[in-house]
Amino acid sequence: MTRVAVLTTGGDAPGINAAIRAAVRTGIERGWEMFGVRHGYAGLVKDDFVALGPRDVGGIIHRGGTILGSFRFPEFKTEEAQFRAIRILQEHGIHAAIVIGGDGSQAGAFALFQKGFPVVGVASTIDNDLYGSEITIGVDTALNIALEAIDRIKVTASSHERAFLIEVMGRNCGYLALASGIAGGAEAIVLPEVETDPEALARCLRDGYDRGKPHAIVVVAEGSRYNAEGLTHYFREHRERLGFDLRDVKLGHVQRGGAPTAFDRILATRFAASAVECLAREEYGVLIGLNKGEITATPLANIAGKQKALDPCLLHLAAVLAR
Repeated sequence: MTRVAVLTTGGDAPGINAAIRAAVRTGIERGWEMFGVRHGYAGLVKDDFVALGPRDVGGIIHRGGTILGSFRFPEFKTEEAQFRAIRILQEHGIHAAIVIGGDGSQAGAFALFQKGFPVVGVASTIDNDLYGSEITIGVDTALNIALEAIDRIKVTASSHERAFLIEVMGRNCGYLALASGIAGGAEAIVLPEVETDPEALARCLRDGYDRGKPHAIVVVAEGSRYNAEGLTHYFREHRERLGFDLRDVKLGHVQRGGAPTAFDRILATRFAASAVECLAREEYGVLIGLNKGEITATPLANIAGKQKALDPCLLHLAAVLAR
């Protein structure tokens, strides 16, 4: 009897529960025993396992977060923790693992694979910075939440003829800011990947006002050198010279919550089912992702230490559309 463990690590993302559900049910359909590991790698080294049947994953596809819990566990970078994890998995008779998460999670999965344990990764992070997948679980939901906030703020910004900074998540990757800024019709987008000059930003907003725009929306990625707090402070400090200041809104973790969209539910389901298929044909050490519309399996060795770059065409388009 094949036994497979499923764990979710790092930041949560809407759609993870759909992935857990699909992994468990497709695994059981093959006659396997499925187990969940609570709280990611921390739970793995603490021997926190739970058996999962079809009913245990019922009624969760619409829920955000992860029923298994997630926990950032830097100690897993050590070989001591990795070998302990493998020993515990073997003591439970676990033959393979499915790791659902982002870059840090997949780095841990690759470490286990390098030490001989069969692992398949599933791409999941709202940051969409994971190399090996054009889009990851949770991105669509986070984008739609950010877009709804931008649309709502734009209404009051127009009513009072004000300028607003809206800070979105994404760590050091500007994808969420870029995509939500384009979709939300922002006048400017501030990204970690592109150097921002506050004076140039002020001129951009002033030019828009002179052309008759009744408001200004600036979408800012949290990992930018000038985040929302820094830009707000700069504009307030130079308000008399610049002629206006900015109001700032930080969306923060609200982007991680809520029910996953249909796209994220289907994407997560397809990813997890493909992960089970990889295990069945003994294709280990790969990340399941989406590329050119197809589900793909990219070697984890090709992913470790890399961050996906922003599409230069989107960057150019954002600049053109903001005029």
